[in-house]
Amino acid sequence: MNLYKSKVYIFNLRFFALLMLNFLLGLTCIHAQNKIVQRSPDQKLSLELEIKEGKPTCQISYNDKVFMDKSPLGLITSVGDFTQGLKLKSYQVKQIKERYNLSHSKVSSVNYNANELSCWLVNSKNDAIQIIFRITNRDVAFSYHLPKRKNGETDATIESEATGFQLPDGSTTFITPQAPAGSGWENTKPSYEEAYTIEEPINTKSKYGLGYTYPALFHLGNLGWMMISETGVNQNYVGTRLSDSKDGLYKVSFPQSGENKGVGANTVTAKLPFQPSWKTITLGTNLSAIVESTAATDVVKPLSAQTKIFNPGRATWSWIVWQDASCNYDDQVTFIDLAATLNCEYILIDALWDTQIGRDKMAELVKYASKKNVGVLLWYNSNGSWNSAPQTPKNLMNTAEARQNEMAWLQKIGVKGMKVDFFGGDKQVTMKLYHDILMDAAKFGLSVNFHGTTLPRGWERMYPAFATSESVMASENLVFEQSFADRYAQTATIYPFTRNAVASMDFGPVFLNDRLNRDPKKGTIRKTTDAFEIATGVLFFSAIQHWGITPENLKEKPSFLFDFLKVVPTVWDETKLIDGYPGKFCILARRKGVKWYIAAVNGENTAKKVKVTFPMLAGQNAIIISDGIGKDAKLDTKKFDQNTMFEFDLAPNGGTVIYMK
Repeated sequence: MNLYKSKVYIFNLRFFALLMLNFLLGLTCIHAQNKIVQRSPDQKLSLELEIKEGKPTCQISYNDKVFMDKSPLGLITSVGDFTQGLKLKSYQVKQIKERYNLSHSKVSSVNYNANELSCWLVNSKNDAIQIIFRITNRDVAFSYHLPKRKNGETDATIESEATGFQLPDGSTTFITPQAPAGSGWENTKPSYEEAYTIEEPINTKSKYGLGYTYPALFHLGNLGWMMISETGVNQNYVGTRLSDSKDGLYKVSFPQSGENKGVGANTVTAKLPFQPSWKTITLGTNLSAIVESTAATDVVKPLSAQTKIFNPGRATWSWIVWQDASCNYDDQVTFIDLAATLNCEYILIDALWDTQIGRDKMAELVKYASKKNVGVLLWYNSNGSWNSAPQTPKNLMNTAEARQNEMAWLQKIGVKGMKVDFFGGDKQVTMKLYHDILMDAAKFGLSVNFHGTTLPRGWERMYPAFATSESVMASENLVFEQSFADRYAQTATIYPFTRNAVASMDFGPVFLNDRLNRDPKKGTIRKTTDAFEIATGVLFFSAIQHWGITPENLKEKPSFLFDFLKVVPTVWDETKLIDGYPGKFCILARRKGVKWYIAAVNGENTAKKVKVTFPMLAGQNAIIISDGIGKDAKLDTKKFDQNTMFEFDLAPNGGTVIYMK
């Protein structure tokens, strides 16, 4: 062998050894001119970045089957057009391993393992942009990064994203339409409170022609499932959405100019260097990947030095059934007593408390609640000029001086948290308001619950004061609309796979009144069974759960229902999907410590039998609350041996709860 051949041979051995090392580390990256392929740690999920004719695209495959075809990438900014005329300058691959904890989420500990592909692209003017991809065994998250400018320019405007998602032909959707700016009650929309599509074909025009909000769930036929969402938004960016699709392509859209009643720009103003939000894509052959994903918190970091502001828990809430008139002193004493009886940590006192109770009497109420070991949460209007909702207190959250003075008073009298309502938009100015409320609340030790609001994007990890958000068609609609009450069971089986999969969701579950009104002869008629309602206490995740229970329920219903509500946790160490299909049924298991709580609900008007196994219950004694006669629930116990097969017998709009003694 001559010297030249020997050197080539040694080089090839080294190259082969490097490839094998990268393969063992899960870092294998294939690079051709203007094309890079990067795989997940388990090698099943792959991402292909390609720059073709100057335009960057991204393709995602799972088990070598294309789940998302070539989809556009890029930003249009005041410091460069990064959608065309681009060239790949360099790239880097590294492994990300991180263990982090969450104090108020659907899981408590996450082992984050991802391969990061970081690519630098330059346009024809030699302006640079970085695209960062994080690839786990079930998620792809990506974000852009604009570096400092060599000419000293420090500010940039992001005008739009070219980002898109190309779905396979034949895919169907479970997504909610974007509402027109300034629509809805007292001009408070958009507020992420629209009904979900159910298996609607892609390319169907959205209800208002304005696209769709996150998270967006897609059924890709025989391939499996994919969810698209966004995370990591604070004061630095807008909340984006998806456009209507054209030939299967959904593109990222910025807010409507009329959102927030025209206050603020619908573009982004940024200081360089700058990184906007992360877009997340979760996929798999079944829905477990969607329900169990932690993509929303994996790529964000805490923004406050505090790590814990509040204790998770349950709350009574008079307003949901007894409505505005109940926000008086005597009725709130009744619901404080109810909270104490049910071992609830909190009572939520809703709108109009400032005029119907008053500040001095509120301080008395807080003292009374404290003696009962019940914390008080108070409602506020977000205000400013962006809504005309008349509910008070108003003009106390929209400026720093007013907000901090109010929070100081809340802290002084012993209030534990706030519910802030009626935001109506996704502009950067509104995202800054969310950020400012959460950061100020942390300083005063107050939890925050947002209503009439955007989707929380990674906030469970970013903000220790963040407790929960509505951003869904929630339980108030059960009271307001019989049509919503009629289809509630079906809707409830969609939420675990969509909205509640990405963040804490304040739906306000568990109703036992036959009619949802203080007068038992008035109001909408509940169509679900008692066992279904109890099951939603596990099915829906919210760090603070606001029960729809009223005092008369304690006299009308069996005690075993309340025995469950007294002990069920609101945050979890582990969440597992057992079985289900959005719009049809859902069986979900959640663990707190060593105890498992299992909820099964039937979203259809016909009875259903489902057989599943529960390995986690082997050798355990369990309590079972299931459908009895009519709406009534029945109580059973069962000792699970090594055969953990269980058959659910679900009534129409019915449910079952299994929990360990």
